[in-house]
Amino acid sequence: MVALTSLSPAPPRLSPAPAAPRRGPPRPPPRGRACSPRGVILRAATVADAAPGADDYHSTIRSLNSRGRHVPRKSLGQNYMLNSRVNEELVSAAGVEEGDVVLEIGPGTGSLTAALLEAGATVFAVEKDKHMATLVKDRFGSTERLKVIEQDITKFHVRSHFLPFMKEKYHNTTKRAKVVSNLPFNVSTEVVKLLLPMGDIFSVVVLMLQDETAVRLADSSIQTPEYRPINVFVNFYSEPEYKFRVDRENFFPRPKVHGAVISFKLKNAEEYPPVGSPKSFFSMVNSAFNGKRKMLRKSLQHLCSSSEIEAALHKIGLPVTVPPAQLPPVNSWFGTGTQPALLLHG
Repeated sequence: MVALTSLSPAPPRLSPAPAAPRRGPPRPPPRGRACSPRGVILRAATVADAAPGADDYHSTIRSLNSRGRHVPRKSLGQNYMLNSRVNEELVSAAGVEEGDVVLEIGPGTGSLTAALLEAGATVFAVEKDKHMATLVKDRFGSTERLKVIEQDITKFHVRSHFLPFMKEKYHNTTKRAKVVSNLPFNVSTEVVKLLLPMGDIFSVVVLMLQDETAVRLADSSIQTPEYRPINVFVNFYSEPEYKFRVDRENFFPRPKVHGAVISFKLKNAEEYPPVGSPKSFFSMVNSAFNGKRKMLRKSLQHLCSSSEIEAALHKIGLPVTVPPAQLPPVNSWFGTGTQPALLLHG
């Protein structure tokens, strides 16, 4: 399902970092309308009511300039959010409430951070850019509910550094944290692969991704040439849901593509499909997709015999000529009482 969001313009709110506005940033974009991305039967409302002054965006740019940073860094995928309403919807999509602990990746200017703190959360922010990390620390220096780590999330060991922080804030309870992030598009797949297997730490992961990517990840039954191993991975570890599209006019600098918010409800280990080893299972999946147009009985014949593969496909109701792109969602591969011979190798 897709959550439909109807947004109307809201008056600007004051930011934790007051400063005089400056001229120059893009003007507010026109109001958008609901759309059906890529023709998929998933409809979502477009978020396009920008309020550039609502987050002291102008003062943020001035702060960057004072540190010798005049423009966002394209190499880091930095696109600053102009619309505070989008940040509020991100927070709402994750169900963030008083007392939650939230991991934020790439806080940038701190606009989403401000919305998370306002909702009552304690924020653990991981920022690769040292200039932005300093900016966020300075902006929210008076609060004890924010910790900023200068680190590349793709090299950050979550269990070693975030888990002790979370246990301290939750006083060793079993409550799980959340992830909420306006993610740089160039690291989206890496972050998804990093976080989704962490159902023991996080209950939900809500990310701003490229719209096309969000549509592909959310539609688990796509069964077209767009269907890839990442779809199997996502549905193995989570329940994805496309939330809403965010027009590219809401960002500065303006990207070439629209963004979208997607929510991943993470599964606990006992909810995973019953494979012997997830690592071996995904190795098998990757092997299958290496020959996307080949029949599975040919692309997997280095793992087991054609007769075993045909028997496994028969047990899950698929023809022996099926290619990997036409596989159904991963959860439907099971449920016969015994694992098909094909899956015993996983």
